[in-house]
Amino acid sequence: MAGGGRYPPVMLTRDDVRRIALDQSEAHEADHHGMPSFRVGKKIFCTIHQDHPRAMLKLDPEDQHNLSEATPGVIEPVPGYWGRNGSTFVWFEKIETARFADLMRMAWAQVAPKRLLATVSTGVYKGG
Repeated sequence: MAGGGRYPPVMLTRDDVRRIALDQSEAHEADHHGMPSFRVGKKIFCTIHQDHPRAMLKLDPEDQHNLSEATPGVIEPVPGYWGRNGSTFVWFEKIETARFADLMRMAWAQVAPKRLLATVSTGVYKGG
């Protein structure tokens, strides 16, 4: 099965994004200007937009650049200052679940405290 494992293969919903975000170690949900945000500690690694099927993931700017170049229309920098610092829109209805889970893990690792990173593998999701 494409995507394999505990995630469905395609057509992610907001509930799927929420579940994948909360799968990250010590992640919790909190409101952020009227939209769901997912944090580790006080730092946001994901928000879910209510008006479009997209999530914002906090990625390393170099990863953001490479990923947006490779998958235009699916992964794109947030316009302006936030985008230059790694805030990245991912159109979750257009991406395979396992790939989205990999990106979520990257976003989580971008803001997770070092003590937590030291205890949790940050490898990408392999399915299964």
